[in-house]
Formats: sequence, structure tokens, C-alpha cells
Amino acid sequence: MSDMTQMYDVVVIGGGAAGLSGALALARARRSVLVIDSGRPRNAPASHVHNYLGREGTPPSALLATGRDEVTGYGGEIVEGEVTVAERLPEGAGFRVVRGDGTAVTARRLLVTTGLVDELPPIPGLAGRWGHEVLHCPYCHGWEVRDSAIGIVASSPMAVHQALLWRQWSDDVTLFPHQGPEPTDEEYEQLAARGIAVVDGEVTGVEVSGDRLTGVRLAGGRVVARDAVVVQPRFTARSGVLEGLGLRPAPLEMGGHTLGSYIEADPMGATDVPGVWVAGNVASLMEQVIGSAAAGMKAGSAINGDLVMEDTRRAVDARNAPSDAEMWDNRYRESHRIWSGRPNTVLVRETEDLKPGRALDLGCGEGADAVWLARQGWQVTATDISRVALARAAEHAAEAEVSERIDWQFHDLGASFPEGAYDLVSAQFLHSMGDLPRERILRRAARAVAPGGVLLIVGHAGFPPWDHHHAEMELPTTDEVLASLELPEGEWEVLLSAEHERVQNDPDGNPVTRTDNALKVRRL
Repeated sequence: MSDMTQMYDVVVIGGGAAGLSGALALARARRSVLVIDSGRPRNAPASHVHNYLGREGTPPSALLATGRDEVTGYGGEIVEGEVTVAERLPEGAGFRVVRGDGTAVTARRLLVTTGLVDELPPIPGLAGRWGHEVLHCPYCHGWEVRDSAIGIVASSPMAVHQALLWRQWSDDVTLFPHQGPEPTDEEYEQLAARGIAVVDGEVTGVEVSGDRLTGVRLAGGRVVARDAVVVQPRFTARSGVLEGLGLRPAPLEMGGHTLGSYIEADPMGATDVPGVWVAGNVASLMEQVIGSAAAGMKAGSAINGDLVMEDTRRAVDARNAPSDAEMWDNRYRESHRIWSGRPNTVLVRETEDLKPGRALDLGCGEGADAVWLARQGWQVTATDISRVALARAAEHAAEAEVSERIDWQFHDLGASFPEGAYDLVSAQFLHSMGDLPRERILRRAARAVAPGGVLLIVGHAGFPPWDHHHAEMELPTTDEVLASLELPEGEWEVLLSAEHERVQNDPDGNPVTRTDNALKVRRL
């Protein structure tokens, strides 16, 4: 499985006219968009797209190629693959989308434009000529077969309507009732009035000669010459991915006959599942290419509007939320003393053989580590994001009579960092309840180490069940920390990389074994 660190604003499943139009609208709205396309467009058998203003007669493949270029030109991404899983992440955090090769990405919203499958009547030879001389939509192909001999093979109550409709393009139209319902007396009169012949008997196949359809074969062996054959497919939405999200296809019925299935949505494409939109033939079975493109564009704009409102809510919440500094100040105000007042045992063990020089203590808290280092002869710069903690630490330094050896500095390390080079840089449990760019801070810490100096990073390998302040925090291993430091090869040596256990009392005073880890590296 690939990593899932990339969170897109929108993943579009399906790269036809609807999907690409939605992606184009979103990319132009400066959204991060990924289109995943299986490469199975419904209109692949057709030679040209029709009724698309400005694109009349364009080959389907050329239209899609142009659309892909337009989407990527605005920063959208397109990959090939079959989506096998789409699932909601916990607590409304978006969606996880997995392709057949195991590649996974996440998205805040989904636009599904997977189209439909045309299920043809089981008549030998139809499938091989589908999109050529075997047709279903007069608006898509009527002009191309105008004045030809056209046969309507009935498979639904819509057959008479089809025959009357296709009569607009040719005066040589024949209806083959086949296995469809018998026309009513009124319908027979309509057919006769329009000069549409009716030929009884079951259709058993089509005749093909020289890569052209030439006729319709009946059960008795008779062949009726025809240049084109019209059938009514069953339109089945490609809804497998959506069903995994809890969306079931609904039947589309007309005249008591089921024409196919589709996914229900509002006029802008929003489904009953929050965060999921649909567009094109998966939602509208009768839509032509231009209509699917328009539906994709509408869905894309609706998704962007939805994201704008979510971004605005987050911005308002962030504006009203306390800053990280205020949050930590409040935490320290909860008690006269938050930490034990003793230096970290790993710091003591790993620095007692070092020659005292300049030390930098990142996230010093109430100052126990800084005070201990100063007592050993180090000149210490100690930083923290809480002014309450710094004031408390300064009091402890004064009590220990080492104030002159410690420079207390306020820093939000994500925004500012102490100047200078240090013989020891210590980051003890540099975790935070807020938005702490820990990896970036630790890379900056490594750059602050003087030649021959040491960087010591100690962190938690796991939190106890009673610690609700850090429940959602990521806790990397020492190997992950080392990799994230991006240290130049040959310029550093690893002195320590290990986990260790320590005993801590829980809130009820019972001893509990905790696991932490430590990484110690030296600049050569």
C-alpha cells in the first residue's frame, strides 16, 4: 500500500466528460483534485461525439484527451486505475479511496462519475456492431443513418415510440416486435399512418458483410435487409463503489418497464451521503455527452461551495480558539507544578560524560533539565512557548542559584528559533496538544548543533490511558525520527537509538510501566 499522506480536496472517480468537467471546475477553483479513470468510456465504440456545441463530430478519444490536458493545465492530477474501495474515514475526516493495485489516497470530498453499462438484448451479433450500425439514440446517430433502411428490434414497451421517433430521420423504418409486447390497435394505426412496416417473428441475429451490417435474421431463416438496427439497452449504473458507501441504485421505470438503474441525487449532484456527489450517466441515464459535461461542472462548483463553507467554519473556529501559547499557559495554571521537578533520567545519563559548553533546551517547561545542566557547568539557553512556565522555571533557577547560567527565551518553535550554535541540543518530550511542526523543528535543531556537538531527542513511544491531552498525537519511532532529520550522509554518527522503560505513578498513585525512546546523534 502506498502512503496516504496526500489529502486531496476532491477525488473524482471516473474520467469521462462528467468527471473531467467537474475536475476542471475544481482545479480552476484552486482545489487539489485527483481524477482516477478506469479507461472504459461508455462511448468508446462510437466514432464521433454529436450535439456538443463547438465540438460537433469530435472523436470521443480526442475530446477526452483535450479535457485531460485542460485539467492538468490547471494543476489537476489524472491517474489510470480501477477504484475497488471507497470508504468514509472515522469522525468525518473525509474518504479513503483504494485502487486495484493497492494504491490509496484520501479526499475531503468525492465526485463519482463512473457512468453506466449498456446491457444489450441477447441477440447474436448485436454487441459486435454496437456503436456502429447497432444504435439506440437518434440524437446521437440519427443524422449519420438518415435515409437508410432502419430496423427497430423491440425489447420493451418503448419500441413503438422508438419507431415513430426514428421515422424523423428516414422514411424506411421497420419494426420487429421480436419478444416485445404486441402493439395496441392505436399504435398499429400510428405506425401505418407513418408508413412504418411491422415484421413479426423472433429476431435470431444480424447479418454482417464486409464489416457492415446488412440485415436482420428471423427465426424462420428469413433475412430482412437493413442498414442499421435500433435496440433499447438496459442502462445499468456502475455503482459498485457507491454501494460500498451505502448508496444503492434506484430503478428507472417508464410505462411499467424498468429501463435501468441510477443513483439518486439532487439537481447539483449531491447524494444522501454527505460529501459524495455524482454526475453524468451514473445519475442520469438518458444524458448525452454535453449534458454529462454540464452536470459535472455543476457538481464541481457545488463541491467547491461546500468546501468554502467548511473552510470558513474552520477559520472562524481557529480565530476563536486560544493560541498554542495561551493553551499551554492555561495548562500550567491548572496546578502549581505540572512536572516532577527532577531532570530527565535519559538526559542525565547521556550528557554526564560530555564536557560542559553551550546547551539549548527546547521546550524547557518548568526548567528542571535546564537547571540541572547549569549546575553541571553548562551555559544554557532554555526556550518554551508558555510564559507561565518560563516564569516558574526562572524562580527555580534562582532558588538553585544558577540564574546567571541560564537565558530563558520565549519561542513558538514553529515560528521562531534561538540563534547560535550549541554543543548540546536537547529536545525532551517535544510533544504538543497544538499544531506543532515537530519534524521541521527537529531539523532546525540539528542545524543548531556545532561541529562535535550532540543532539539528544527523547520522546514517548506510547501514552497512558489517562492522558487525554495527547490522545490523537502521532508518536514516531527513533528510526522515523532519524529519517525525518534528513542528516547529510557522512556528517553525523548515531550514538543511541533505542526504546527504554520507566515507572510512573498513575493518577491514583499506582506504579505503571511506560515506554519511551531516545535518539542521540553527534555532528562529526
